[in-house]
Amino acid sequence: MSSDLIPLLWGATVQTLQMVFLSGLIAALLGIPLGVILHLTKAGQLMENLTINRILGVIVNAGRSVPFIILLVAIIPFTRMVVGTSIGTMAAVVPLTVGAIPFIARLIEGALMEVPAGLVEAAETMGASPRQIIQKVLIPEALPGIVNSITITLVTLVSYSAMAGAVGGGGLGDVGIRYGYYRFELDVMLATIVILLVLVQLIQSLGDALVRRIDHR
Repeated sequence: MSSDLIPLLWGATVQTLQMVFLSGLIAALLGIPLGVILHLTKAGQLMENLTINRILGVIVNAGRSVPFIILLVAIIPFTRMVVGTSIGTMAAVVPLTVGAIPFIARLIEGALMEVPAGLVEAAETMGASPRQIIQKVLIPEALPGIVNSITITLVTLVSYSAMAGAVGGGGLGDVGIRYGYYRFELDVMLATIVILLVLVQLIQSLGDALVRRIDHR
């Protein structure tokens, strides 16, 4: 691999990190409340509303069922409307975010389901309001699971970002396709794979360490 490709790989790595963490942040800000609502509106929960739960469930399931590469192309008009272009790092953030929101919402719903029902019942018995129960019981008790859900989402976004590179999204996927595939430069392809593996391992390791730090069960 020639020395002039090192800056290219570095720049692509930075672009990938920008895509992953920016889309992950936005998806978390939208997906976590959505997951909380999905949990609270289920039968027997604090804000039981089966109609809202079913509607949101259908929307979330629909979002999760669309393969990312198809979603990437299908929402190009929406991407152009939001960022003014369908090519580049910022353009890739839009479909990455849209794809991650339903994914993280279901993970958060699952994390909240792990909270023992007895804790919620005890808080209700003591006269706590639904808001207090959410803030003081559900979220704190489910925090390790929430952090783990965010970690899983970020790891998934790394692979999604590589797919985005195949259609002009930039990042390591773009370098791997343009140089490793079209130019048959195997060393560049291997380098992008190694960097992606390292990124995934780092994100997972940091997430696991944070979960261990905050999990006092």
